[in-house]
Amino acid sequence: MRITSKGQITIPQAVRRELGLEPGDEVEIRVHDGAAIIVPAAGPAGRGPRVVAALLGRGDVDLTTDQIMALTRGRAVRGR
Repeated sequence: MRITSKGQITIPQAVRRELGLEPGDEVEIRVHDGAAIIVPAAGPAGRGPRVVAALLGRGDVDLTTDQIMALTRGRAVRGR
């Protein structure tokens, strides 16, 4: 592999497959005994999971899931 002028490398497909890495996943580079080790990043990967993790448990709406789903589908909400 060759390092680009921006300091980037391409992780070979076989390595990505063995680590279960998909496009958009984040990785950590660790140094151990003079060698660089690539590992999947701990915690939520990508923007979507980070947003969900940040919002988890923050809802304050007095509606049930069924009522919210009805609203998203343009139906009338009963029992409100």
